[in-house]
Amino acid sequence: MHITKHSIAISLFIPLFTGCSSASQQAPGANEPEPAGQPTAAAEPTATAAQPDIATILAGSHRSAENRARDAHRHPAETLAFFGVQPTHTVVELWPGRGWYTEVLAPLLRERGKLVAASPTGNYLQPYKDFLASRPDLYDRVQLVEVTPPQTLSLGPDGSADVVLTFRNLHGWVGNGYAAEVHAAIFRVLKPGGVYGVVDHRAVPGTTPEQTKKSGYVPEDVAIELATAAGFVLDARSEINANPKDTKNYPEGVWTLPPSLRLGDVDRDKYAAIGESDRFTLRFRKPAQ
Repeated sequence: MHITKHSIAISLFIPLFTGCSSASQQAPGANEPEPAGQPTAAAEPTATAAQPDIATILAGSHRSAENRARDAHRHPAETLAFFGVQPTHTVVELWPGRGWYTEVLAPLLRERGKLVAASPTGNYLQPYKDFLASRPDLYDRVQLVEVTPPQTLSLGPDGSADVVLTFRNLHGWVGNGYAAEVHAAIFRVLKPGGVYGVVDHRAVPGTTPEQTKKSGYVPEDVAIELATAAGFVLDARSEINANPKDTKNYPEGVWTLPPSLRLGDVDRDKYAAIGESDRFTLRFRKPAQ
């Protein structure tokens, strides 16, 4: 099934967060991005507040202006709707980095669901711990699981998760040679019928693992092959996070583009005008038993 940005907004966004306000149903999409850093009067999500809707979470003051500005490129409301995330779900977020998506998922799941963050030991682990500790009113219920791939990859009890999500990590698994082991762990932790959602930088077909490691771009067909080899069924694919301006041939790979802008001031305006990378968005399902 091929899903467009507009069909996602119509068919999936409204039923995603039951009981949400009309504001959440009208969250800006990829063609109508919210202006970066726009002031908002929306209430900040807190532990004592009622279950916040997605629009309130995205506008919350717990998110920096820089993170909110990236909503126009990462489309969090539409992406989570496409993956079918519900406030009552147990969600495993893989390799959460410095917590960009945790800022959204943790408040959404805090009262009625559960967020498990699987973070590899290494450079990002302590900064992520510091991030969680910075707002205990929002992040104290996030369950942190430390993994050391490929040796240690337990993501939780078998069959315990409704949804497993990963954003811009698959290329690293492929480049480092342990993508199959990670997918096996994802399959184990999901309930029958559970969803595996993946977003990553889309390479041109035929890109090798060595090229993926260098460039950060991974072919969409490789993502599908890895998931189906692990036992998943491709449920739907979306162009929510596509960017046709991305030519994928830069001196520093995908990190040439925002937000990294690894070349600094060299052709900065050129790369800023391209925006963030072209990304595929795939939804897989573990077969029901």
